[in-house]
Amino acid sequence: MFETSIIEINKSALDANLKFIRKQIGNRKLSCVVKGNAYGHGMEEYVPIAEQLGVNHFAVYSADEAERIHSIKHPKTEIMIMGSVDDAALAWAIENGIECWMFELDRLEKAIELAVNLDKKALIHIELETGMNRTGFKAKNLDKAAELILKNSNRVEIVGICTHFAGAESISNYYRIKDQIEVYNQLVAHLNELNIRAKYYHTCCSAASLRFPEMMLDMVRIGILQFGFWPSQETFIEFTRNQNTKTDPLKRLITWKSAVMSIKEVNSGDYIGYGTSFLAQRDMTIGICPVGYSHGFSRSLGNQGRAVVNGTRVSVIGTVNMNCIALDLSEVSAEKGDEVLLIGSDGKAEITVASFSEFSNQLNYELLTRLPLNIPRIVTHN
Repeated sequence: MFETSIIEINKSALDANLKFIRKQIGNRKLSCVVKGNAYGHGMEEYVPIAEQLGVNHFAVYSADEAERIHSIKHPKTEIMIMGSVDDAALAWAIENGIECWMFELDRLEKAIELAVNLDKKALIHIELETGMNRTGFKAKNLDKAAELILKNSNRVEIVGICTHFAGAESISNYYRIKDQIEVYNQLVAHLNELNIRAKYYHTCCSAASLRFPEMMLDMVRIGILQFGFWPSQETFIEFTRNQNTKTDPLKRLITWKSAVMSIKEVNSGDYIGYGTSFLAQRDMTIGICPVGYSHGFSRSLGNQGRAVVNGTRVSVIGTVNMNCIALDLSEVSAEKGDEVLLIGSDGKAEITVASFSEFSNQLNYELLTRLPLNIPRIVTHN
C-alpha cells in the first residue's frame, strides 16, 4: 500500500452499539454527533454506514463539517450545527435546510434577515445558558429573542430548545449539573409563557444520558458511545454496577494497522533513536514502524507506548519520531512486512485507545480526533 497505515471501521460493531443506545434512550430522537471527523473514524466512511443502520440525524460543530455530510448524505437525513457558522455559511445552511443552534441575538437577527432574503425558513435550536458559560442565551436576553422569533414566525422554525451540561461524565460535577437542570427547566418554562415552544427539547450527551436519564427528554445527542467508548471510567463502572454485570456491552469500531518497515540487530550498550532516551541493556532485535507523531501517535509515548506484532504486545523504545517508531521485537518472531497493530486486538493481545491515554495524558476523545484525515479509513463487516 502507498500509505504507512490504515484505519478499519467495523460496521457490525456499530450495529451492536446503536442497538445498545436505542435500548437506553427508548423512542426518543437519536442525533449522532460526528464532529471531529466522526471522532477520528472518518466522516465520509462513517455517515453512510450509520444511515444504513437507521440513523437520520447528525450533529456537528461547524459549517465545514456540515458541508462534508451534506455532500454524501441521504436526501432525508438531517444535519444540526451546534457551533461555528459565519454569515456566508449561515446563508448556505438556511438554503439547504441545515439546523443551527442560536445562542446570541445578533446571530438570530442575521438568520432571520437571511431567511427573508432567501425566502426560506431558518431551522433553529435555541441554546440556553444554564451554567456551562460557553454559549447560550442568558435569561436577560430571552424576552428579546422571543420577540424576534414571534415577529418573524413565518421565517423561523424552532426545531429545538437545548443546553449542554458541564462534564456529566464526572461525579465531581453532579451538583453543578443539578443546578443546570434547574435553570434549564426555569428558562423553558419562561419561554413557554412567552409562547415559544419547540419540536424537541434536548440536553443530554452520551454521559448525561447514562447519568441523568430523566433529562433525555425528546432528543439525545450521542457522541462517544456510538464508537464503542465510555465517556469516562466512572460512567462505565456506574453503569455496570447498576446493571449488576462486569461485561462491557459496547464494541470498539476502530482498528489501526501498520507494518514492520525494517528490522535490525542492536548491540548491548547502544543508544536507539534520537538522543539518549533509550540505552540497550542487552542485545536486541528492533523493528521500525512508519507511524509517528505526524500520524497521531503522540510523542509522549516514547519508551511507554505499546503495539501488537504477531499476537504479542511489544514496547515502543526510544523517542517517537515524526514519521516512525522503534519496536522491541526481541521476544517475537517477526519479519519485514508483518502487521503492526497500533489500536486493536490479535488473539488475547490488545491495544486499546485507553492504553494511549494512560501513557500520554490524552483523553480518548483527543487521541481519536487527532488521527489525521489522510490515513485511509476502510469499512469492514466482520
